[in-house]
Amino acid sequence: MSDFWVFGYGSLMWNPGFEFLRAERALLRGAHRSLCVYSWVHRGTQERPGLVFGLDNGGACRGMAYQVAENIWPQTLDYLRAREQTTMVYKEHHHNIELDDGEKVEALVYMVDHGHAQYAGALPLDRQLEIVRGAVGKSGENPEYVINTAAHLEEMGIQDNGLAWLSARLRGTPEN
Repeated sequence: MSDFWVFGYGSLMWNPGFEFLRAERALLRGAHRSLCVYSWVHRGTQERPGLVFGLDNGGACRGMAYQVAENIWPQTLDYLRAREQTTMVYKEHHHNIELDDGEKVEALVYMVDHGHAQYAGALPLDRQLEIVRGAVGKSGENPEYVINTAAHLEEMGIQDNGLAWLSARLRGTPEN
């Protein structure tokens, strides 16, 4: 494969952390963004887990696709595995995605592992809020992660009512 792409749907959208040739809005069909992973490292601990996004089965997800040069793909893959596979809660998959201009490419995608102890599943919004508040991990505070992702989706024109509700409450503006 000489065309290397990575699909970002959470913090990879606003903090990819690797070099890329192109960044394009993209659509992944067959999976949706969900705050369905207990974070034991980046945004929480095993004693006080946070919640982070995973790609769960069904639906569709708008996010960002990053094209990576062939000569730096091995280092990029090492970086992504160190970042995303700390506890092996995600499985690496290659899926076809569609860029906003209609181009179809195959991208590396991190899907949540339903059999992993960190898989939270579909939690009610009130429970998500309770978990996210006060959780902190090595990459920072859990509310910051949720608020940043919500803001980035809003900038991209991607509507996620549940995430907007959570973000508003975490920012202290419950009228939204």
